[in-house]
Amino acid sequence: MQSKGFIKLIAVLLGLACVYQLSFTFKTRGVEKKAAAYAAQFPLDQQAEAEQHYLDSVQNLSVYNLGFRKFTYKECKEKELNLGLDLKGGMNVMLEVQVADVIKALAGDSQNDPAFVQAIAEATEAMKQGTSSDYIGDFVKAYSRLSNGRSIAEIFVSPDRKDITLESSDGDVEKILKKETEAAINASFNVLRSRIDHFGVTQPNIMRLPNSHRILVELPGVKEPQRVRDLLQGTASLEFWTTYDANEVLPALVAADKLIKTELEQAPVVTEPETASAEAEAAAETAGDLIAEVGAADSTATAQVEGDELRYDRAQNPLFAVLNPRFAGGAAIGAAYKADMAAVNEYLAQPAVRELFPADILFKWVVKGDDKIDGRFYLYAIRVSTPDGKAPLDGSVVTEATEQYAQRGATAEVSMTMNAEGTSEWSRMTGENIGKCIAIVLDGYVYSAPRVNSKIDKGQSQITGDFTIQEAKDLANVLNSGKVPAPAKIIQDTVVGPSLGQESINAGMMSFVIAFILVLLYMGLFYKTAGWMSDIALLTNVFLLMGVLVSFGAVLTLPGIAGIVLTMGMAVDANVIIYERIKEELRGGKGLSLAIKDGFSKAYSAIIDGNLTTIITGIVLFIFGNGPVQGFATTLIIGIITSFFSAIFITRLLIEWIVGKWGRISFSRKWSENFLNNTHVDFIAKRKVAYYISAALIVLSCVSFFARGLNLGAEFTGGRAYVIRFDQPVSAEEVRQNIEQAFSQFADADASSISSEVKQYGKENQMRIVTQYRYDDTSDEATAEVEKIIYDALKPLYSYDITFEQFRNTQTDANGILTADKIGPSIAKDMTWNAIYSVLFSLIAIGLYITFRFKRWQWASGATAALAFNALFIIGIFSMFYGLLPFNLEVNQAFIAAILTIIGYAINDTVVVFDRIREFLGLYPKRNLKENVNNAINSTLSRTINTSGTTLVTLLAIFFFGGETIRGFIFALIIGVVVGTAATIFLATPIAYDLMAKRAKVDGEK
Repeated sequence: MQSKGFIKLIAVLLGLACVYQLSFTFKTRGVEKKAAAYAAQFPLDQQAEAEQHYLDSVQNLSVYNLGFRKFTYKECKEKELNLGLDLKGGMNVMLEVQVADVIKALAGDSQNDPAFVQAIAEATEAMKQGTSSDYIGDFVKAYSRLSNGRSIAEIFVSPDRKDITLESSDGDVEKILKKETEAAINASFNVLRSRIDHFGVTQPNIMRLPNSHRILVELPGVKEPQRVRDLLQGTASLEFWTTYDANEVLPALVAADKLIKTELEQAPVVTEPETASAEAEAAAETAGDLIAEVGAADSTATAQVEGDELRYDRAQNPLFAVLNPRFAGGAAIGAAYKADMAAVNEYLAQPAVRELFPADILFKWVVKGDDKIDGRFYLYAIRVSTPDGKAPLDGSVVTEATEQYAQRGATAEVSMTMNAEGTSEWSRMTGENIGKCIAIVLDGYVYSAPRVNSKIDKGQSQITGDFTIQEAKDLANVLNSGKVPAPAKIIQDTVVGPSLGQESINAGMMSFVIAFILVLLYMGLFYKTAGWMSDIALLTNVFLLMGVLVSFGAVLTLPGIAGIVLTMGMAVDANVIIYERIKEELRGGKGLSLAIKDGFSKAYSAIIDGNLTTIITGIVLFIFGNGPVQGFATTLIIGIITSFFSAIFITRLLIEWIVGKWGRISFSRKWSENFLNNTHVDFIAKRKVAYYISAALIVLSCVSFFARGLNLGAEFTGGRAYVIRFDQPVSAEEVRQNIEQAFSQFADADASSISSEVKQYGKENQMRIVTQYRYDDTSDEATAEVEKIIYDALKPLYSYDITFEQFRNTQTDANGILTADKIGPSIAKDMTWNAIYSVLFSLIAIGLYITFRFKRWQWASGATAALAFNALFIIGIFSMFYGLLPFNLEVNQAFIAAILTIIGYAINDTVVVFDRIREFLGLYPKRNLKENVNNAINSTLSRTINTSGTTLVTLLAIFFFGGETIRGFIFALIIGVVVGTAATIFLATPIAYDLMAKRAKVDGEK
């Protein structure tokens, strides 16, 4: 092998990179073990809080020293291997900005116009039915028709809008409405992004879905799903507040510190106002020292941590130990670590402490910690200056905010424009607070508190500071969020309880270990020394795969683990192809070194083609899938690439090292040496029998499909699906009767709503329930109603008095709702079309690739026909046997992933056979087509059976040990591997043969 030294260098560098990436995961696990050990000394009901407190306290401390760089726990956490919701528990939420609400808000009082109301209704119905994706375009056309051609500009003309006038055309207004809708979505995205930082979860993820009005939020480990729903759907509250200067508040803060110390020492506490004043006087000297230190600081950001001199003793200064006043400046009265913020809130909320401060003061935290002060959070003193206690100015007055570079220097600033109402109030506020700070507050958190330099009376403001352009952009987004006319609404959410997540990890790891051992043994026993070398390459492959997953920030899901295990089975395929080729060369009389060289070189084309076709399906799967399905696709694609590198380069390095050291290597054992070596089956002669059997199976599948249909999951029908755990075994029929009886008592429940699907899910005390009741209403109220009905129906089946709160939240009780899925009708329709498109695009893409690579459309036709048969037959199996087998055969996103995976896997098999046919046609041009085709199939039979065998071994391990969650998914893969292997031999190749023979006959007649 040429460039052997370079390949070794690349392998070593890749290995080191993977060790580096994976080391962060091990380090964070070590810190979390210490946190768990620390929490174990607390009472059981306080352990979760104590563990989180420990992790918060070390978040900005150095926990990993590599010599050239130190990493904090927070930095290590950002680099560790991410676990998906199905492994960690948590919540996946899909939100959608309702375009109708945006248009209504922009229309103001004109939204009651009859033509406007009817146009909104028609556009909404078209979107709901899936007949159109251009809501605003449909609305504009409908309004023009319903108003007899009246200009739509009349609806949206406003004194505060300069871009729409009575002369604006409908086309111009349509463009502006789309621009406003886009701005509303962007603003909602920014609001949501800031809110998820306050849920107390690690590695949250938020992304805007392209070409839609939807935003996906993933919150691993979230403990309060209902609180998340409420916060995510709340209307953005942007406010402008006047503030106190730190030196005005610090005397009271010092007095509060002394008072809290006294209370903690259990001394008598007198609550009269005179006593509070005395406390303040006694603390005056200390406060004076602090004020001198704070001085006239222009920015809180200038404070720096300097060793232990800024620390306070918790016994002597209980408040200052958690809220350090030496970081005060401007409107900030101190700073605290995240872990201490709750303690600060508790101290300042005590009635006796509250009396020490002015009656019109509020305390609000900054939105995120400042890295310049070790990640501490500033606490701001807000002054309430209005009789009703509300902010003097809110975000509705902001018409535009943009980031820009300052005229001098390299810093950035934010330009903000207000409407007429805002300009007047802003002029008053800035005029009365020159030299003081005005706090910009969103959802109760301070985002910025700039100092007023002069009165601003024209409504145009420049907010300056030591901003980077990104920080200025973030602040501009915050200011623009006040214009969001409607909050985003949840249209889909999935909740996975932590107990089910841990069970999934255990099941996934069990299946992974068993499958891994079985594959290693299979290869070692069949191919002897060379097999053990491929095992080492396989270990390297898994190591590289995990390292690449971490470096890319990919999320490991349960289907992702299945993808790793499946990749192991498919990785062996490359080694099998190579070894079978080397054995052929050795049987042909070549020497060992030449046989190894030619075996590798002749296997390249089949390996590359097979891997590329599988990658094509993986890419399609990633584009059209979501959540765990994307995790599976990511793992599959990366696994194929790393397995290619391991099989081609690592295995060859090891084999050549063995040969160079000992002069020989074995590629088989006596019993496996001639396995399927001398077969002479006339497959082409049996093709008509195969055609008849295939046609019969397709007819049977179609009959079942039209007679029984499919067990469609909530992703495709809409509705709510729950996995519920009981404390004792229950029967599915008993649960079904209780559920249907409960739903039948509601007047608005039709037959389809009353009928519920109930299926045992794993153990006898777990049931999966799918209901269509109020499926088109995705509101929290409807969800709460459905869950209350289910709770009332199932409560008698528990042996103890489980409360509704315990039933809904498995954080406090191991029983109840383990997972909950809510999918609105619009999402269901989109998922249905995405599933259809993904399968069609995969077939088309693979057909085009085969045509390109083999230069004949006949090859592509045979391969595509066999793939279509495989997909249709799997669908037929799921139709025929759902409800009959003791596991779930639901057609959901995972099922579509299985179909696409099988398409990629089966074409890999087909490509190997086609590649050998192409080779034989070139080597033996005088032989007839039938002989070459039969010989090619027979010569690859050993490889076909070995590859299918190793893949089936891994799949069976996952099927039996991988848990209920992915059992149906794996069942589809098992059927697909068996049928796909047979279809390659009995359908794809014979069809291509018939088409080529027919073409040859036509050419001969010409």
